[in-house]
Amino acid sequence: MTLVTTSFAGTAAERQQRPGAAGEQATALSIIVPTLNERDNVGELVDRLDRCLAGLTWEIVFVDDDSRDGTVEVLHRLTRSDPRVRMLQRIGRRGLASAVVEGVLATSSPIIAVLDCDLQHDETLLPSMFQRLLATDCDVVVASRYMESGSIGDWTKQRLLVSRLATRLADLLLPSILTDPMSGFFMIRRTAFDRVVRRLSNQGYKILLDILLSARPALRVEEVPYTFRTRRSGESKLDLIAVLDYLALLTDKTIGHVLPLRFIMFVSVGTVGLFVHLSVLATLNRGIDVAFAAANVAAAMTAMTFNFFLNNLLTYRDMRLKGFWPIVRGLVSFSAICAIGTASNVGIAVVLFQRNYTWWLAAVAGIFMGAVWNYTATSIFTWRNVRAAERPAPHAPELPANLAAPVRQSGRQSHAA
Repeated sequence: MTLVTTSFAGTAAERQQRPGAAGEQATALSIIVPTLNERDNVGELVDRLDRCLAGLTWEIVFVDDDSRDGTVEVLHRLTRSDPRVRMLQRIGRRGLASAVVEGVLATSSPIIAVLDCDLQHDETLLPSMFQRLLATDCDVVVASRYMESGSIGDWTKQRLLVSRLATRLADLLLPSILTDPMSGFFMIRRTAFDRVVRRLSNQGYKILLDILLSARPALRVEEVPYTFRTRRSGESKLDLIAVLDYLALLTDKTIGHVLPLRFIMFVSVGTVGLFVHLSVLATLNRGIDVAFAAANVAAAMTAMTFNFFLNNLLTYRDMRLKGFWPIVRGLVSFSAICAIGTASNVGIAVVLFQRNYTWWLAAVAGIFMGAVWNYTATSIFTWRNVRAAERPAPHAPELPANLAAPVRQSGRQSHAA
């Protein structure tokens, strides 16, 4: 297969070259790879891309979410030895979707590819995906595990069931049917990405679905089959939180234009906390005959503590408080703020009831205003400010012993070659 070796054969706007040395070719393809604790995979991925993309001007942008396993140090060495390798290091926030968005915005290439760093995506498909974008008028080429000649590899029945269910849910919202809208391996025109970027939720780990659901009008999509590989090293990031993030993305795409997603999650946690409150109250007062007043106070404190930790785990996952003292200070501020919210809830409800509003309308208005106060104040004082004070400073990369050391011998050509 013949690859583009000089300039990108797209529209006039897409053929513009970025500033650089005289005669430097524009990068035709940027590959965005989010990383979190992938020390043993980053170098291998670059080597594989070097082999399969020979003759194409490309770059890879690793977006690292503060890995602590040595990934950052490996990436620093790679960026010093190979000008095609770039890195964005994010401190204090996480999320595959937002990592991809930041990586794309840091590039100027007309074609963008997204793949994982776990080596489960077949990088040898990149040339054919690239050529398909050039030869057709589609906006996105998706690598599908569920096409006729594709495969999920050695997945367990449980993981396959979760994936199939997630795909069915996505199909309910997508304007066009795809075999694998949950794929994390795709290629997109930069012009198409720019049309949707301001409408993205940046929620969860399914950035392709976010892009497709945000596009107005719908993007033109084609699929190519591939076989999902087995992870070589590191740990899978697919867990219960990832599943909840996916459900949050679907929620945001359906009603997020009415209420902020984080507020919806905050209220949902509060609803669960209400059941915790009633359960503790019933157990203490009805079960072991504790006085109602004492039982109600204990139930309120239990529910408040439960709400704090669940919000810290889910609602503010990207701003999560860690460490003993940050959590203690966060719990204290959360409790104080919610106490004020409870007082305002009762006060507003009483005032409205005294003005002849029906009892249920007065109660709902009080609950809503208390929830708005709790959400707004805790966002400002419990998570944002406390976390900023506790955020560790990033470590500066170590300088190589010899700054004039030659490029590591990996058979790679320089970016401008």
